[in-house]
Amino acid sequence: MRILLLNGNTDAAMTERMLRLAREALPRLGLAHVALRSATARFGARYIASRTAAAIAGHAVLEQVAAHAGAVDAIAIACFGDPALDAARELAGLPVAGMADASLRIALRMAPRVALLTGGAPWVPMLEEFARSRGHAAEQVLVRAVAPTGDMIAREPERALALLAAAARTAAAEGAGVVVLGGAGLAGLAPQLAPRVPVPVLDSLDCLLRGAAEPLPVPPGPGRTPTTGLAPALAARLAS
Repeated sequence: MRILLLNGNTDAAMTERMLRLAREALPRLGLAHVALRSATARFGARYIASRTAAAIAGHAVLEQVAAHAGAVDAIAIACFGDPALDAARELAGLPVAGMADASLRIALRMAPRVALLTGGAPWVPMLEEFARSRGHAAEQVLVRAVAPTGDMIAREPERALALLAAAARTAAAEGAGVVVLGGAGLAGLAPQLAPRVPVPVLDSLDCLLRGAAEPLPVPPGPGRTPTTGLAPALAARLAS
């Protein structure tokens, strides 16, 4: 199975880091049959930390989906908040998984109440709205964030572990039976955090890989859509 790991941020170094972690994780997740390739958003924010950046990332994600959909069996949007997830599913014509969506589905199989823990306060309302949009009630999903952004955490993870552990323990005390470490910048930290937290800690990158390897519904395509000014691959996809 060929899966595209698609980073909606423009940080190519982050893409390479996630690709390395993902390839290391495949045998552990029982996905040794999966072959990964990667792509990075051509334009937009280096690391998404606002609604505006997320909206721009949605366009960038769709551009990459159009460019790569014919060469893979599934696409994994490796960007918490899943920019343009439903549109990507419509456009791709093949299964598309989102990092936050897959994490919520997997975590809620394990516990009736879960917590999403990420970096950067602006993500709290954005992820709360995202969870509601996926049909999850407010009492099912707690969203918590530490002050450093995911970008900062990726650069200095050791400095953020104590903050993440404290936030995870608070979420567990509030009834979360599972904590998801959400976002590209937090990928790979779950094993270090887990001993400090009284409930299971999931890595959103692991969840994304598992979600992308599962059978996912493929909605009808967008239909023939005249466009102006789009990248050639995206324009061609919409014209077919």
